[in-house]
Amino acid sequence: MKASRTEFVNLNNMRLCMRHWGDEDAPKLFMVHGWMDISASFQFIVDAMKRDWHVIAPDLRGFGQSEWAVGGYWFPDYLADLEAMLNHYSPDEPVRLLGHSLGGNITSVYSGVRPSRVAQLISLEGYGIVENRPEMAPERLERWLDARKYPERLRSYRDREAVADRLQQNNSRLTRERARFLADYWSEENDKGERVIMADPKHKSLPVLSRLDEILACWSRIEARVLFVEGKHSLLGIRMKDQEKAQEEIRRRAAYIKDVRIALVDDAGHMLQHDQPEVVAGLIDGFLV
Repeated sequence: MKASRTEFVNLNNMRLCMRHWGDEDAPKLFMVHGWMDISASFQFIVDAMKRDWHVIAPDLRGFGQSEWAVGGYWFPDYLADLEAMLNHYSPDEPVRLLGHSLGGNITSVYSGVRPSRVAQLISLEGYGIVENRPEMAPERLERWLDARKYPERLRSYRDREAVADRLQQNNSRLTRERARFLADYWSEENDKGERVIMADPKHKSLPVLSRLDEILACWSRIEARVLFVEGKHSLLGIRMKDQEKAQEEIRRRAAYIKDVRIALVDDAGHMLQHDQPEVVAGLIDGFLV
């Protein structure tokens, strides 16, 4: 495995953990992980990439080793954190961005809000969202109010092997070796000797419904070259209960972007960076300039 190193930087009054791979003088590639994930999730892609990159990947606020937000989590804060990170590491030139899932949504929306700031964008399973309906709002707000009185808790695990078991339950394509690696970064030992997930439980109770039309409006302003990479067994297809319709919907949404191509990875699901890292790395190396 290629060695990584971490540093902590203060951005937007938050102490955020940044993971680096590669030579600092190499071209920069910023990677943003998904919901309930961590920066180390990109290890297998980094290992498989043939070109030399200085990869910079944060643990998003409330995940991994980054600080937890006292007041909860709001999508615009992720955009502000991303901008602060880019200004810190690459203030004078357009950047290359890659995001997975939530990270794909963050990077694609940002690319439309700040179109001149992004030269190239790769979105892994970052198709937007399953469209929310207004009638879903009362239940979402009720659940959020209840969570303020009775905060969510994340379960603990006996040891690292139990965490690896959980990761493989979530993704049957994940090998045991990769599950054990991720378990070390995804969890930490508490004072009882158990393993707990390194994530703020407040992520599970969000009061605001995302709006697909607002996301697509941002996409329509993207000037960067864009690559959408989807797993053949995508999360959208699982939620829609029809993979063919999901691919049609992904193409409908992608049409809002001026310069976009779509790649479909066989034998891969939502966590395609774990399922087929060599294939995904090849697509990255072939797309970026």
